[in-house]
Amino acid sequence: MTKKICLLALLAVVAGCSKPSGGGGGSVATGGTIKIGQTMPFSGPASAYGMIGKADAAYFKMINDKGGVNGRKIELVALDDGYSPPKTVEATRKLVESENVLIDFGSVGTASNTAVQGYLNDKKVPQLFVATGGDKWADPAHPWTLGWQPSYSVESKIYAKYLLQTKPDAKMCVLFQNDDFGKDMLSGLKQGFGDQFDKRVIKTASYEVTDPTVDSQIVTLQAAGCDALLTAATPKFAAQSIRKVFDIGWKPLHFVANVGAAITTVLKPAGLDKSVGLITGLYLKDPSEPAMASDPGIVAYQAFMKQYMPGTDPNDTNAVYGYGQSMTLIQVFTQCGDDLSRDNVMKQAKNLSNFELPVALPGIKINTSATDLRPFSQVQLAKFNGTSFERFGSALSAD
Repeated sequence: MTKKICLLALLAVVAGCSKPSGGGGGSVATGGTIKIGQTMPFSGPASAYGMIGKADAAYFKMINDKGGVNGRKIELVALDDGYSPPKTVEATRKLVESENVLIDFGSVGTASNTAVQGYLNDKKVPQLFVATGGDKWADPAHPWTLGWQPSYSVESKIYAKYLLQTKPDAKMCVLFQNDDFGKDMLSGLKQGFGDQFDKRVIKTASYEVTDPTVDSQIVTLQAAGCDALLTAATPKFAAQSIRKVFDIGWKPLHFVANVGAAITTVLKPAGLDKSVGLITGLYLKDPSEPAMASDPGIVAYQAFMKQYMPGTDPNDTNAVYGYGQSMTLIQVFTQCGDDLSRDNVMKQAKNLSNFELPVALPGIKINTSATDLRPFSQVQLAKFNGTSFERFGSALSAD
């Protein structure tokens, strides 16, 4: 059997590559492997998210070392798209048409996944657990797509509700990425503030992922007289926002979207001292939180990191994300039993009942059904104290 390197630019895994037989939803994994593909921004403006793909690869290696899933090994083909939708299209076509992957798993980016959603649905290739919180991943019009994390609009709706309860006269400014991610965050604020939106949100400023900095946007927002700020940004720009807000002496109540609030890749580059007081919404456990030191889920995660990702900062929440995301996929494959058709993979992905992910916060469980396409739908607010995020209140939903 021809040997090929199946995990590109990440992990040299030499294995006989199984090939789905047939076409569309009837395609199945054959032989002794389950071959899956993903696109990742290992380079480019969102390269911090590349850690998710590295954690996915390491987790599947651990599963393979333990014998695989129902006797089958996981084979991951991860391609770098640089967070560029045209490159995502090219890479995804290669994964489906040349690499013959069973599913597209955990690919990063709202715009990137949007660029291939129609293609994957037309081909009836499961687009599973996309690494983005866009609202569109719960759209039944695309039955072969399923998200994983809480939606951006749910998250920002919760921020709006919290602000109305604790600072009802606040004047909020918003920095947002000019794509579906940023627009979904704005949409959630509109839902949360309701008829108060125009009174509460007095200035917004957008940025492009190709912009060098967001410094000018932050200065403009400060000039509007806001005492609250939502930074809806990916890591590079979230770090710039946090640093600039501090450096110009602005002291708003600062909310940072979960995807831009990682301590390792955002707060440390921005400056931990400059990040004190930031509020975000969490749904996964933070390994840096002192209270998690003896948590069984985090203890197991730390052991995994030590063995399979030595030299990597275990407090990087992007690694926690990849670990949890991969564990969820293994649960789906386990439920599939011997029927690893694309139809059944999608059926089982939509049949997760009270799945308790060991790295999810207490009380937050994964549930999906044919009509409930949001695995996670709750977050818990947390404030950064200079070292870690301190959670407060209970898990909240947008309802």
